[in-house]
Amino acid sequence: MTTRRALITRVPAVMLAGAFASRAVFAADKTVKVGIDVSLTGAGAEDAILVKNGAMLAVDEANANGGVAGYTIEPMITDDGSATAGQFDPAQAATNARKMVADPDVVAAVGPQNSGCGKAMSPIFSQGDLATITPSSTNPDITDPKFAQQFDPSGRAVYFRVVTTDSYQGPGMANYFAQTLKVKKVYVLDDSGAYGVGIANTFEGQAKKLGIEVLGHDQLNPQEADYTTLLTKIKPLNLDAFYFGGNALTAAKLAKQAYDIVPDIIKAGGDGVYSSSLLKGAGFPAMQGWYATIAAPFLAENPSVQPWIKRYTEKYGLGPSSYAITAYDAMLVVLDGIKTVAESGKPVTRSAVRDAIQAAHTQTLQGVISFDDHGDITDRTISVFQAHEDKNFPVEQVLHQYKYLGTAPQSS
Repeated sequence: MTTRRALITRVPAVMLAGAFASRAVFAADKTVKVGIDVSLTGAGAEDAILVKNGAMLAVDEANANGGVAGYTIEPMITDDGSATAGQFDPAQAATNARKMVADPDVVAAVGPQNSGCGKAMSPIFSQGDLATITPSSTNPDITDPKFAQQFDPSGRAVYFRVVTTDSYQGPGMANYFAQTLKVKKVYVLDDSGAYGVGIANTFEGQAKKLGIEVLGHDQLNPQEADYTTLLTKIKPLNLDAFYFGGNALTAAKLAKQAYDIVPDIIKAGGDGVYSSSLLKGAGFPAMQGWYATIAAPFLAENPSVQPWIKRYTEKYGLGPSSYAITAYDAMLVVLDGIKTVAESGKPVTRSAVRDAIQAAHTQTLQGVISFDDHGDITDRTISVFQAHEDKNFPVEQVLHQYKYLGTAPQSS
C-alpha cells in the first residue's frame, strides 16, 4: 500500500510548481461577498427583478473598474418569495438571513424589499453583526429603539435604510388627501402584512388628526380572490376615497374589483401600489387614477440621473423603478463601506463594514446619504404619483405609467 508521503514524492516537480503558483494566485485574489435579498417568486417578482438589477448594476460597474480597493465583489442573491405564500415569505427570508450570516465571506447585504421579511431577518442579522441596507422596506418598528430587543438584540444598528419610513409615508398621503385632494370621508384597508398594517395605521392616525372622517378599517386576506362583499359594503357610504396599505398580490385583485364596484372614488396607497407587478396584474383601466407614494425623492426626471437610467435600460432591456435607483444607492453605500475599511488597512470584516456604513456620508444618485444612530436615513421626502396610462410604453414601466405630482406635505 503506497503511503501518502511516497505518493507526494512521486509528483513531478513541474506539477508541484504549478500547484504552488495556483495557490499563490488564489491567495492574492481578494474577494468578498455581498448578499442581495429580493422576492423573485410570486406576486411582486417584476418589481424584485428591477430592484435586483439596480443593486447588480453597482456591483458589475465596480468589478469592471477593478473592484473595490483591490477586492472583487461577489453577489449572493437570495429569493425570499415562495410558491406557498404566493409572494414574499418571512420564513424563507429568515432562512436566507441565516445563510448569509453562516458564510464568513459575506460582509454586508442589500435588502430585503419589504417589511415582513425585514422583521424576520433583522434579529438574525443583529446576532451575526451583519449590516443590511434596504432599498424599500419602510415599517418603522424595525429601527425603532422601542423594539430594539425584538429586532436588534445586539444593540448595534444593522438594519439601514436608503428610504424613509411609514411614520412619514402614511401621514404624508393623509396630508395630501386633506390639503390637495380635499378628502372629507375615507375608508381604510390593509392586507394584514407588517407593511400594509403599519402604513394603513399611520395614514389613519394622521387622517383623523386632520379632521378626515374615517368610516371604517378592514383587512383583506391576500389568499382570497374575491373582495366584492367588502367593496359592496362600502359603496353606499358616500365616500370620497379609500386608502389601501399592502402589496401587489392583494392590490391587483382590489384594483380590478374596485373599478367595477366603486369606480368614481379616489383610490390610493403607499409604495406597495407604486409597482410594476401591480400594473401588470391589474392593468388599465383598473389602475387609472390611483394615487401612490414612495418613501424617497423622485429622481427619474433629474438630468443628472438620466445617464444612469440609460445605462440601466441598455443593460437590462427594461427601464428601472424608483426603488431600482435606491437599490443602486444602497449598494453604493455598501461598496463605499468596504472601500473605507480596506483603505484603512484593517481586515474587511462584517463588523468593520457595519461600522463604516453607520458612519457613511456616501455620494449617491439621490445625493449624500447618511444614517442616524438607529439606521434610518436622515432625508424624509415622500413623493406622490398618480397612475395614467401611457400606451407608448409597456404597461409595467413604472416610470412612464405613474406621473409624478410632487412631494407630500410634511406633518408639523
